[in-house]
Amino acid sequence: MTQQTDVVVVGGGQAGLAAGYHLRRRGLDFAILDAEAAPGGSWQHMWDSLHLFSPAEHSSLPGRLMPAQGGETYPGAGHVVDYLTDYEKRYDLPVQHGTRVDAVRRDAERLLIEADSGTWRARAVISATGNWSRPYMPAVSGRGTFTGRQLHTVNYRCPADFAGQRVVVVGGGNSGAQIAADLALDGRVEVTWVTQRLPRFLPDDIDGRALFDVATARRRALDAGRDDTGGVASLGDIVAVPPVRAARDAALLTAKPMFAQLTATGLRWADGSQSDADAVMWCTGFRPALAHLAPLNLRGPRGHIPTDGTRALGEPRLHMLGYGDWTGPASATLIGVGRTARDAAREVAGLLM
Repeated sequence: MTQQTDVVVVGGGQAGLAAGYHLRRRGLDFAILDAEAAPGGSWQHMWDSLHLFSPAEHSSLPGRLMPAQGGETYPGAGHVVDYLTDYEKRYDLPVQHGTRVDAVRRDAERLLIEADSGTWRARAVISATGNWSRPYMPAVSGRGTFTGRQLHTVNYRCPADFAGQRVVVVGGGNSGAQIAADLALDGRVEVTWVTQRLPRFLPDDIDGRALFDVATARRRALDAGRDDTGGVASLGDIVAVPPVRAARDAALLTAKPMFAQLTATGLRWADGSQSDADAVMWCTGFRPALAHLAPLNLRGPRGHIPTDGTRALGEPRLHMLGYGDWTGPASATLIGVGRTARDAAREVAGLLM
């Protein structure tokens, strides 16, 4: 049986919940279809030691401040899951968990949403699937010949899983630095951290609050036709959270240049020397999870769907929410997604009037 509603939100993580909050305030009929079996989005899959960059009060979705976590300035991932679970329940958001959307198609005056639990027809769609389900691993020479374990950020949980092993961590962003620090501080893992370029640490006093302000200022400058300030990228790549600072200051977090290739037993460096390794941890980022939108044929350069704000240029009934700066400044963050969710809900309501 095909169900009908005004709006279908695809994805029930932080972006989907923020969209639901603002759609409810607009009085629209909507459903949130989420592939996860339980609330919490991708936060329920993060590694054990992960903490936010910002204090709880600066990490909140619209309408509901995140409560502080006892004994922690920066809340852990489990605290975020609890907050999102409470948020979903508090606002009685119509989330259908365990529902994977396979395709969104045009269907005359509506959009047809094909899910594994059935079909929906909606007047508009907000896609909020994020990127956690699409980890990126580069095509490095020899990757297919390495006989040790190869994992991605999405697979990492704790150092105990690698006790007594030689682990190569690849990636000069936040996840690479944090996981390398986590392993190195444990003391039971031999860690080699490799990056494409020298790591760029942000000043120690900068956290998520400042990053949000910088990202917002950049977007305002661009919208006003002023010069690009460079945003967060102009400051550095790695937020110096306490574990990263501790590992860095103890000389446990010194990056090496990228190796030339993987061998059956480890690495071959640019000078021809070799090192053995038991595991390679690819902290090499993600791509937006947009396979469900393929039937709309909207992809542009780099796999992105061109947008005006959150609205897809090639399909005005579709809005993209929470994928990064190309769908709103800091829109992939807890505090940043609320503003773009509000704008998307306003545009959707105007379209449906």
